[in-house]
Amino acid sequence: MGSSVVKVDGSHRLVGDDQATGLMNRFLEHLGIRAFSPAIVRAYAFDLANFAVFLDESGFEFDTIHPVGFFDYLEWQRKRGKRGAEPAASSMNRRISTVRSWFVFLVTIEVMAKNPVPVARRSNGLRAPRRGMLGHTTDGTVGIGGGRLVKQPRRLPESLDPDDVAVFLADLNTHRDRAMVLGMVLGGLRSAEVRSLRLADVDMGMRRVRVVGKGDCERIVPIDRVFFDEVAAYLRSERPAGCSTAECFVVLRGPTLGGAMTEAGLRRIFRVHRQRTGATRVRPHRLRHTYATELAGAGIDLLALRGLMGHASPETTAKYVHLAPEALAAEFAAARAVIGR
Repeated sequence: MGSSVVKVDGSHRLVGDDQATGLMNRFLEHLGIRAFSPAIVRAYAFDLANFAVFLDESGFEFDTIHPVGFFDYLEWQRKRGKRGAEPAASSMNRRISTVRSWFVFLVTIEVMAKNPVPVARRSNGLRAPRRGMLGHTTDGTVGIGGGRLVKQPRRLPESLDPDDVAVFLADLNTHRDRAMVLGMVLGGLRSAEVRSLRLADVDMGMRRVRVVGKGDCERIVPIDRVFFDEVAAYLRSERPAGCSTAECFVVLRGPTLGGAMTEAGLRRIFRVHRQRTGATRVRPHRLRHTYATELAGAGIDLLALRGLMGHASPETTAKYVHLAPEALAAEFAAARAVIGR
């Protein structure tokens, strides 16, 4: 059964010639037809590969597995965590969600009669609304929506100390690297959004960038001048002459010179400079959280913050309000003053 993932024609597929692998690849192809981003297809592929290993090692067959078998799958994941550590609840829930979507697909194409993935019990006792990737094509059989099988703690977004960010920035030795990091901490861009930023998306005169985020949703983000200063210096002195790559940030040396910055390349930059500076908490998504936290603390309208961050849900944006204790204390004091009159 396929348990390794390979890149094929710009997308990702599992290696193998058995029935389950074939159906998994058919599902991944279906995602591509529906214009899911390559990053999402890649994530689904690795989640399905993980499930394929479980089926192979446990002796379950995909078309005979029963709901209880998925709790065995959760226990199997706990024992197979990297470096002996138990995987995060969010990772386990994501894999279950991926497998659930695959079985929904199998029900839709009439390979399976029903979806065997169990549904988490909901406290209000009401049926979950039809939603999810294939919610519009199904009849509400077990597995649509479904909730989370593993209890997941609610954590507030982690922001960074300004000193850590300053030390990390000071250690970067190229205009390209400084521009990418500034795009995250001064513009709230995701790491993938920084890497996919095209030259045509950077408006030097208006000091804003056009960002294509999750779900191919576009937004216009204004960024402080220092970001554009670094971009200009990078284009002037570092980007290879005659480079035709559409993406703004490219590889500056080695055999892939002039190619678009990769995810692995960006991770390496962060890893090297974290080790050199001791700013171990500096990571791309925390830079984005820091941006949102500071804006929320300054009292920005949450609707405006949601637009800047590219959040699909207002609840995601609202989390940042909790990271401004001074503002909450001021609001509480003002309310108490009114009550005490």
